[in-house]
Formats: sequence, structure tokens, C-alpha cells
Amino acid sequence: MNKRTLEQQRIEFSNQKFLATPLSGLIVWTIIGIFGIFFSDFIAVWSIFIGTGSIVYLAMFISKFTGENFLDKTKPKNEFDKLFFFTVGQALLAYSIAIPFFIIDYSSLPMTVGILTGLMWLPFSWIINHWVGIFHATFRTTIVLALWYLLPEHRFIAIPFAIVLIYIITIGILKNRRNKEERGNKNAPQHCV
Repeated sequence: MNKRTLEQQRIEFSNQKFLATPLSGLIVWTIIGIFGIFFSDFIAVWSIFIGTGSIVYLAMFISKFTGENFLDKTKPKNEFDKLFFFTVGQALLAYSIAIPFFIIDYSSLPMTVGILTGLMWLPFSWIINHWVGIFHATFRTTIVLALWYLLPEHRFIAIPFAIVLIYIITIGILKNRRNKEERGNKNAPQHCV
């Protein structure tokens, strides 16, 4: 059996598109924002709980169309895929912080869930050795916190749509990263063996 080193697995992991998960987040947070516009806060709260809890499942579905196919059993095992799913689990465990604050002040939910579930982008940045995750987590935390203070009457609308904007920028960065890598590979000198 050919055992790949951790560095080889990291390079293999880093060469993926990484579009399914942010596309899923973009779709879900858009729906949450729409619910915030048209429905009561009670419905908006449930849209956050149900929507953010389903991002990973929607990403698994979308991955079939982006070529990432998270559930492909024929791909060789990669330790960084496992680490990525642990970060997803970490984001879900963050509800243990969000729920007590929600019980005290229900309007804290867009802020706490918006920030805590976005923190998984930090280790992602380290894994792929690119600044996109640092940008996403930092910008998302800053904007969500600012909007929570600045627009208290519109927390269920402003925060979700700010997160959508951050996802749009992040997807653009990820696509640009892939395009640069592909151009770089085409321009790299080819060695004959």
C-alpha cells in the first residue's frame, strides 16, 4: 500500500476547489436574510437554527455538482478532509455558546451563530496555506459584531446579508486562487524524464 506523507495529503487537499461549502453557506444565509425581511423574529430564529445546521448537508449535495463530491468513496483517504470535518463539528458545538445567550436575548442569535460558525475558516486557512480563511473569519467577525451594535432593529436582516456578501467575496477569492494556480502550472517549465 502506497502511504502518502502528510505534506502530500495537504497539497492534495489544497488543490480542491472549495466551492461547495461556501456556496451552501451563501444560499442558507440568503434564505435566513429573506426570512428576516418577511417573517416574524420567531420564524427568523428558527431559520437560523435549521438553516445553519443544514449547511453541511447542503454542501454535500452541492459538492456533486462542483466536482468535489464529498461522499466519493473511491477517493484515497486524506487526513485534512478529516480535519476539515472536525472544524465543521467545532462550528456545530459552538451552539453551546449561542443558545444560552439566545435564551437571555433572542436577538443575539444572528451575532453569535454568525461569528462562531465562521471561525472554522481560520484552521482552513492554515490547511490550504492561503489567507482567504483569515480574511473570511476576521472580516465576518468584525462586520457581524459592528452590525449587531449599529442596527439593533435589523439584526435578523443586516447580519445575514453581510455574511452573504462575505461569502460572495470569499468565493471570488477561492475561484481566483484556483485560476492563478492553473495559470501558474501552465507557465511552469516542463521537464522531460
